[in-house]
Amino acid sequence: MSPYSKKQYLEAIRFRYYASIRKEKSAILKEFCEICSYHPKHAIRLLNKKPSHKSKKPGKKSRYSDKEFLKHLKTLWLATDQLCSKRLKAAIPLWLPFYKKQAQVSIKIESLLLQISPASIDRVLKPIKAKLKGRGLGGTKPGTLLKNQIPIRTHNWDINQPGFLEADTVHHCGNSLLGHYVLSLTMTDINSGWTENQAVWTKLAPGVVTAIQQISSRMPFELKGFDCDNGSEFLNQHLLEYFSSQDSKIAFTRSRPYKKNDNAHVEQKNWTHVREWLGYDRFDKPELVDLINDFYTGPARLFLNYFCPNLKLIEKVRINSKYVKKYDKPKTPYQRLLASNHLSNDEKKKLTKTIDSLNPFQLKKQMESKLKKIFKTKNKHSS
Repeated sequence: MSPYSKKQYLEAIRFRYYASIRKEKSAILKEFCEICSYHPKHAIRLLNKKPSHKSKKPGKKSRYSDKEFLKHLKTLWLATDQLCSKRLKAAIPLWLPFYKKQAQVSIKIESLLLQISPASIDRVLKPIKAKLKGRGLGGTKPGTLLKNQIPIRTHNWDINQPGFLEADTVHHCGNSLLGHYVLSLTMTDINSGWTENQAVWTKLAPGVVTAIQQISSRMPFELKGFDCDNGSEFLNQHLLEYFSSQDSKIAFTRSRPYKKNDNAHVEQKNWTHVREWLGYDRFDKPELVDLINDFYTGPARLFLNYFCPNLKLIEKVRINSKYVKKYDKPKTPYQRLLASNHLSNDEKKKLTKTIDSLNPFQLKKQMESKLKKIFKTKNKHSS
């Protein structure tokens, strides 16, 4: 009989032994000794011993179990909008100098925050991690007239330099695609991950072209390539003429129909840069466009591009039926641009000057304030 089985049998008969009279106790004791091959004296000691509590985990106590440390780690995690462990590990050194100005952090806690690994972050935050759910509607309708004039991107761009962008729109239509409502245009740079957003009213071509012009003027690099899906907001004569009229040649391509993974970079940003903040509500009042753009072009772009690290796929290999992916170290889009050889020193100085004047905690408060204003205005009109 195994030690574990003996322990289970002991727990099963202990209560019956306590509740029995002397004569019955003798019978239980005799049976216990025969089954487990115990000496009577040892068996009596086991039966009279109080049940032991669950044994502690072997080994020394985890250095990350301190309540003070957990409080600071949780605060940073929530402030960074619940980044995954690998991205949070890269974000902590960026955020810690600003965090120390508003919270008392001991040298020991600071050291632990910088030392903790992504695996330990996952383990420590597991009990408090939030689960977010939600699904939305897709509003991509094919624009068929110009498909022959706008080629499918069948080759890989030179994504070793910034300027080649993927674009997509997010429909803030709620549960219905009928009527007019706000759309968010998202443009993300494949090389650095730098992302810009612009709200437009309906998916009419002139408004989308204007939004692309405004985003291009804010980008810290020159636009070299523009890749989109097959929606009618992109495949139209207005946008084709706009790119054709540019002095510098811009590659205007589209993805394959029904192949969303062709625009994987921007599809990911549709969630992290739009849905996580504005959700799936319906914004069907024109005055919301300016409020949302105030959010996008103000604190949101600075917060997400300067202080939120992202992962970049560097290798993808298929082994039998599985894909093995390798990523580089998490970096912010700002850090990737700063390390690029394709930006001039003046452009890099401008980026550095901008980040020197920023505080991520203040940007987060500004974002929350502007979001409250957006939803207050939206709820006011809908009531």
